[in-house]
Amino acid sequence: MNAQNAFSIVAVFYSVANLGSMGLEINLRETIQSLRSVRVLGLTLGWSWILGPALGVLLTKILPMAEPYATGLLIFSLAPTAPALPLFIRKARADMSLAAAIMPLSVVGTVVLMPLLAPLLIPGLTLSSWAIGKPLLITVLLPLVIGVAIKVYAARVADKIFPAVKKIAGISTLLLIGFVVFLHWRELLGALGSFGIAAQVLFILGMALVSYTFGFGLNQAQRSAMALAVCTRNGSAMLVAITAFPSLDPNLMAMILLAVPVPLVVWLALAKFFASRAGKTAKASAP
Repeated sequence: MNAQNAFSIVAVFYSVANLGSMGLEINLRETIQSLRSVRVLGLTLGWSWILGPALGVLLTKILPMAEPYATGLLIFSLAPTAPALPLFIRKARADMSLAAAIMPLSVVGTVVLMPLLAPLLIPGLTLSSWAIGKPLLITVLLPLVIGVAIKVYAARVADKIFPAVKKIAGISTLLLIGFVVFLHWRELLGALGSFGIAAQVLFILGMALVSYTFGFGLNQAQRSAMALAVCTRNGSAMLVAITAFPSLDPNLMAMILLAVPVPLVVWLALAKFFASRAGKTAKASAP
């Protein structure tokens, strides 16, 4: 087995473990309750799949990026909500029940809408929607559904295996980053001067600013949860999607791989900022 094959296996484990752990952590009753809100549904869908792709296209027009990096940014714009969202929600002191509703909605939305929108947004992409959607169904949606099913029908089992699955997800993430550095360090270094990182950071900040500022009746904790949900990215879905490309440009791979470690710093900073706002809101509302 060569290093590239090992990387492919680790990438699959990364996706399955992260989405499986997400499913094991979801409270289906709370999720259904929150999804009954037309406001939550509308904002999640609007920010994620109208504002997100629009902002992605805008950044590809105003930043002088080479085509592979621009393609990577467009894929980046179609995969909202990181599997590690609960971590950022806790750090931000945001609304966990709202986040629990948004997470499965984002995964289902990504599996359905990314295959439909990617061929429309990416110039020259001739892949069919099914070619992109099939791997997403198998390695993104299916692990989530299995995790949720275990949580619903065997809650004790879910609670027992969750720490192990979470640990596997963490280990697979570290292994993935290690393989990235080992196999693609030249492309990663080349991306430093490509405006790719700047585009990712601007995208994240833009999504967070708009969704947090225009809460349309959501309270501060809910706005923080919404902003983190729509500005974080699902690295698993992005990696799975580009495996369907007939010829994978190394610079496109670099752009997607940078979307795993680089934005993490921005997401943590945003979570800290939202936590500071939560403190001020609590003091202001105190009698």
